[in-house]
Amino acid sequence: MAKADTWAIPTGGIFSRRRNRRTHGMGLAGNAKIIAAPAYERLLAVEPYLRRSIPILVVIFLLVIASARFLSMMEWREEIERDTKTLLGMAANNLAQSMRLAAPEGLPQPQEAGVLIDEVSRQGGIGSDWILAVADRQFIVTAASPRGQKMAGQPLDTFVTGGQPLFLFGERAGVLDVRLGGTDWLAAVDILPGGAGAAVALADRDAIFADWRRSASLNVTLFVVTAGVLMAILYAYFSQAARALAADRIYLEAHQRVDLALVRGKCGLWDWDMARGKMYWSRSMYEMLGYEAADVMLSFGDVSSIIHPDDGDLFTLANRIVAREIDQIDQVFRMRHADGRWIWMRARAQVVDADAPEIHLIGIAVDVTEQRTLVQQSEAADQRLRTAIENITESFVLWDAAERLVMCNTKYQQDTGLDLSEIVPGVRRQDIERRMNAIRSERRLMSQANPGAGATFERQLADGRWLQVTELKTRDGGTVSVGTDITQLKQHQEKLVDSERRLMATIHDLSVARRAEQERGHELVELNRKYMRETERAEAANRAKSEFLANMSHELRTPLNAIIGFSELMQQSLFGPLGSERYEEYVGDIYSSGTYLLGVINDILDMSKIEAGQFSINRECIDLCPLIRETVRVVALQAAKKDIEVETEIPDSISLVADRRAIKQIVINLLSNAVKFTGQGGKVTVRARKVSGALTLAIEDTGCGIPRVALKKLGRPFEQVQNQFSKNHAGSGLGLAISRSLTELHGGALKIRSKEGVGTIVCVRIPVLEQAEAA
Repeated sequence: MAKADTWAIPTGGIFSRRRNRRTHGMGLAGNAKIIAAPAYERLLAVEPYLRRSIPILVVIFLLVIASARFLSMMEWREEIERDTKTLLGMAANNLAQSMRLAAPEGLPQPQEAGVLIDEVSRQGGIGSDWILAVADRQFIVTAASPRGQKMAGQPLDTFVTGGQPLFLFGERAGVLDVRLGGTDWLAAVDILPGGAGAAVALADRDAIFADWRRSASLNVTLFVVTAGVLMAILYAYFSQAARALAADRIYLEAHQRVDLALVRGKCGLWDWDMARGKMYWSRSMYEMLGYEAADVMLSFGDVSSIIHPDDGDLFTLANRIVAREIDQIDQVFRMRHADGRWIWMRARAQVVDADAPEIHLIGIAVDVTEQRTLVQQSEAADQRLRTAIENITESFVLWDAAERLVMCNTKYQQDTGLDLSEIVPGVRRQDIERRMNAIRSERRLMSQANPGAGATFERQLADGRWLQVTELKTRDGGTVSVGTDITQLKQHQEKLVDSERRLMATIHDLSVARRAEQERGHELVELNRKYMRETERAEAANRAKSEFLANMSHELRTPLNAIIGFSELMQQSLFGPLGSERYEEYVGDIYSSGTYLLGVINDILDMSKIEAGQFSINRECIDLCPLIRETVRVVALQAAKKDIEVETEIPDSISLVADRRAIKQIVINLLSNAVKFTGQGGKVTVRARKVSGALTLAIEDTGCGIPRVALKKLGRPFEQVQNQFSKNHAGSGLGLAISRSLTELHGGALKIRSKEGVGTIVCVRIPVLEQAEAA
C-alpha cells in the first residue's frame, strides 16, 4: 500500500510522496482557524458577559418605555372615543327634543330647523368639524350645519355608507362607525315619534383624534431620538472591536479566494530567490502537480529534478539571469506529475529589481497541457481537411469576411488559369478574379428549396467548359465557393432541347387532329348528357308515381274497407236492430276511418298545392304564445290517453310576421308526430325563442327515436320510418314533408336530430321580418 501511494525522486527531495488531498483540505481549514482565532479571542477577552448584557439591557429599557407610553396613549384614545360617542348621542337627542318642542305633530320648517341646529351646537359646545342635520321620514336632509350644507335636499344614504341600523332603529342602534365622503365618521340618529323625521349627528374621526395623533407623533419622535442616541453609543462601543475582527476575516477570505482562483485556473505563483538558491511555491502550484502542499522553501535541485531534461536546463537559465543577460522568463516545458505523467507548463517571470545586488525573480506558471493537446488535434484535423479538399473533383475556395483568400485546392487553380504564386492566402478576391481566365457567360439560378440559403451560378469558361458554382456564407461572414464541372450535362441538355423541339412539332400536328376529334366527341357527350338527364327525370317521375300509388293504395283502402264493411253490417242488421251498443262501436270506427281518410286527402291536396307553387303565404304579425298554447290543447287529449307530459318554455311576448295557418299547421304536425311516437308516460317539450334575427322553435320528445340511416329520407312525401317502435302507428308520411315545405316557403329551415331509443328533437328556424319588410 505504501508503494502505491509514493513516487520516488532520485534526489530524494520534498517530492518523495504523493499529495494527500483530504489531509490538505483539513490542513487549510485548520490554518484558517489558527489565523483567525487570536483576533477573535482578543475581541471577546474584555468583560465578555458585560459586553453581551449591555445590548439586552438597552433593548429592555426601550421596550419598557415604549410599552408604558403605548398603553397610556391607547387609554387616552379610548377615552376620547368614549366621550365623543356620548356627546354625539346627546347632541342627536337634544336636537330631536328641540324638534319635538318646536313642532309637536310634525317636522319643523327648514329655516326653523336651521335655528334649532345652531342653538344645539352652541349649547353643546360642538365645533365646526361636526355635522348636525334634520331629515324627514324618507331620510331626506331638510337642514344641516354649515359643513353639511351640500347634503341638503339629498337622501342621507347617498352620503352615508354603513348606517342602515341607524336608519332602522334610531337611538337604539347607538353610535356607529360609518363612511362619509370616503373617510371614517361616527354617527348617531334619533328618530322622532311616528317616524315623522330624524335628528342626525356626525363627527369626523380625523378631527376627533387630531390632538391625539399630534401627541402620539411627538412621543414616537422622542422615542426614536432616544433609541437613536442609545444605538449610536452602542455602535461607537462595538465598532472599534469589530474592525479588527472584520480586517482579519477579510484578510483570510482574500487569501482563500486567491488560492481558489489559482487552483480553478490551473495557475501557480512562484518566487525564486537567486542569491540563496531557494524557491517558494503557492498551494495552487502543488495542486497542479499533485504533491502535498508544504510551507517550506524548495531547493534548486528539488525543482530541477521534476523538469523534463529535453525541455531545458534550469542551471543554464539561472546562470544567464545571474549574468544579467536576461531579466525575464517566458518558456514552455514539461514537469513530472505526482502520478508519473508529464504535464506542460508555461512559466513567465520578471526580475523584481534589475539593479539590486541580490536577484529576485517572481512569476506564474500555467498548466497548458490541454491547450497543447487541442492545438495538436486541431493541426491534425486541419491537415486531414486540407487533404480531403485537395482530393475532391470539384473546385473549392474559401474567402474570409473581408473577401480575402483563406484556402483553395488545385482544381480551383486550374479553373482560374493562374500560377500557384498568384494564389496565396491573403490575396483579395477582386485581384484574383481580375487576373483569372475570362468567363464567356454567367447565369444565376434560383434555389427552389431555400432561396435564402446561398447563390448558385452557371458559368461558361473561355475553353468552353461549364461550371455550376455554389456560394454559401459561413457563420463568421466568410464565403465558401464550390464549382462542379457540368459540361457533359449541358451537352446532354442541348441534345435534349433539340429532341424536344422536334417532338413539340410532332405533338402540334397531333394536337390539331385530336382537337377536331375532341370537338366531335364533345358534341356526342353533350347529346348523351341531355339524353341521360331526361331519362333520369322520367325514371324519377315513374318512381314517385309508383311510391305514391303504393302508399295511397294502403292509406285509402284500409279506411274505405272499414267504412264499407261496417256499413254493410249495419245495413243487413246482422246483430239486431240498429240501436244496439255493437253498432255504436261500428259507427265510431266508421267516423274515425272517414276522418283519417279526410286528413290524408287534405294532406295530399296541400302537398300538391305546395309542389305546384299554388300555396300562397299571407304574412301577418302573430303572437306565438297563444297560438302555440292553442295547438298544445289540440293534442292534449291524445297525450293524456298515453299519460304524456307536454311542457312549454315560451316567452310571454314573442311575435313573428308569418302566415298564421301555415305556422299553426307546422306546430300541429310536429306536436302530433311527437305525441304519436312517444311511449306511455313520456314527455314532450316545446321551446321557442329569438336568436340572431330568427325564431327558433324546438319540439323535443322522449319517444322511440329515429335510426341514423333513416334521417336523410325524412321530410320527403310519403316517406315513413318503419321499426319495432313505430310500425304500429298509422300515417301517410306527409305531415313532416308539409311542415318542411311550409318552413322553406317562409325562408326558413327544418332540422331533425334523433337517437334511437332516446328521443327526437325537431328544430324549425324562421327568419324574423318586420311588418313593413314582409309587406
